[in-house]
Amino acid sequence: MSQFLKFTLATVVGVFIAGIISFFLFLGIIGAIVSSAEDKEVIAKGHSILHLNLDYPISDRGNNDPFAQMSFLDFSVKVYPGLDEIIRAINKAKDDPNIDGIYIASSTVLSGMSSAQEIRNALENFKSEGKFIVAYSTVFDHKGYYLASVADKLFLHPEGFILFTGLSGQVTFYKGALEKLGIDMQIIRHGQFKSAVEPFMLDKMSESNKMQTQSLINSVWAEIINPISVSRGISLDDINRYTDHLALNDAKNALDFSFVDGLKYEDEVTEYLSSFTGIEDKKDLKLLTVSKYINTVFYKEGGKSRDRIAVIYASGEILPGKGDDTYIGEKNIVKALRDARSNSRVKAIVLRINSPGGSALVSDLIWREVELTKKEKPVISSMSNVAASGGYYIACNSNSIFAEPTTITGSIGVFGIIPNVQELMNDKLGITFDEVMTNRNSDFMDLAKPLSAFQKAIIQKSVENVYSSFVNKVAKGRNMSFEDVDDIGQGRVWTGKQALDLGLVDKLGGLEDAIKAAAELAELDDYRIQSLPVQKDPIMKMIEDLSGESNLLINQELGVFSKYLKYINTLEKSDLIQARMLFDFEIN
Repeated sequence: MSQFLKFTLATVVGVFIAGIISFFLFLGIIGAIVSSAEDKEVIAKGHSILHLNLDYPISDRGNNDPFAQMSFLDFSVKVYPGLDEIIRAINKAKDDPNIDGIYIASSTVLSGMSSAQEIRNALENFKSEGKFIVAYSTVFDHKGYYLASVADKLFLHPEGFILFTGLSGQVTFYKGALEKLGIDMQIIRHGQFKSAVEPFMLDKMSESNKMQTQSLINSVWAEIINPISVSRGISLDDINRYTDHLALNDAKNALDFSFVDGLKYEDEVTEYLSSFTGIEDKKDLKLLTVSKYINTVFYKEGGKSRDRIAVIYASGEILPGKGDDTYIGEKNIVKALRDARSNSRVKAIVLRINSPGGSALVSDLIWREVELTKKEKPVISSMSNVAASGGYYIACNSNSIFAEPTTITGSIGVFGIIPNVQELMNDKLGITFDEVMTNRNSDFMDLAKPLSAFQKAIIQKSVENVYSSFVNKVAKGRNMSFEDVDDIGQGRVWTGKQALDLGLVDKLGGLEDAIKAAAELAELDDYRIQSLPVQKDPIMKMIEDLSGESNLLINQELGVFSKYLKYINTLEKSDLIQARMLFDFEIN
């Protein structure tokens, strides 16, 4: 017995000591992550080259969550600059005497098309200073080549290819799976083109959805190939002909057809870059990544003015709740607008929107706050990759609206979805329900039974009321008639370029253009940028990640399939009345 107790005690003590050691090791890892995330000043030496590699998901705003920057396979930490930091780095590098040029080494750009446009426009501006841009990759896809085509010299691996296939707009449909499960999605909508609900009620696109999707991808494709045609001196007809025949899948063809300037291996490109900077030994070539360059003194230089322009980032679905960097809630954006409004140093506000919409109620709460704010200070809306439905709702009453030509916007329409799981419960699982009620409609929106005709009519009336309110607010904000907005509304989606022609936006341009417009309205020559909402302390973000408040670990594990979990979470959190575009729409 004494031996048993001795071994038991030794085991307990051993486990306790191992736990303490593991705890301190974990703290060490946390400390390393935080340390790596902190600003460490980098010196940009003379004849340096800014190195652009954009093969990571690019968000509008840099992420300060160390866990999001950490690989759980080898615990390495990689800093992923946001679009705001990439654009600022390019703009700074243009004026930095220590930066000779830019080297683009990306086969793709993992962002929306409008973000790629903003980066390309910044690169065009960079070239105006007379500095060089060189691009190289083993393989290019549409967006990767679109960006690389801005370069003075564009090289491809001798065995590489350019994957130019044209665009396709793809929607995933869930109707068949829902029928197998015995789930009936009861849908009430307004809008001929309100296709957000089609994945739950059809097994293919409706004719109206096909029409708007075809128009959408045609417009985006034109925005891709037109600049390529100008930069490379290739006619649009030739680009489309080569694309139809997949002719660029051969590196020699890409060279013969003038899509690239040479076929080189990476070491040969390095030698070529060295020749630009006057460095004899290619080993001495100084390449600075954006994540390093943003920590140089030159990058951090800014105006000394106390005047500020607040840039409020509204990204993700519009859902009930606080909101964070991944979704728009009624608290985070409303609070940011109030903080900016009450801050005497903030003279103008730019609302940066990247959202497919969501809760009509939360959208209206934010719309109201914009309405109150613009009475005191100018509010400019800057649309990113998508600002549709609820995303457009919160922008429509701004003093001015900016969008990129490929921004997906519009989708002025609303709908409601109420699942009926009666068949799933009764027939598939053998679960039944019984109830008593005090009133005739005490079972309103009971998921275990279908809606009555009266209940459907009540929801339809709510949908019509919200749609009418939405259209009226757009009409007022855009100085249009109800009939004009209704005519281009009905849930139809437009590109930014189309929206400009229709009067839904004022100008084409990116975030920098919107900031300049805000400065003009506020009559500011010198100002600083204040980013809102204030991001959480990295340590607090880690605690959230570990406590399960974040889906980060699950998303990393699921990879590309994490989007389906996102759809389920969205449906679970969504309000009854929705102002949003398609749940699952991809341009490939």
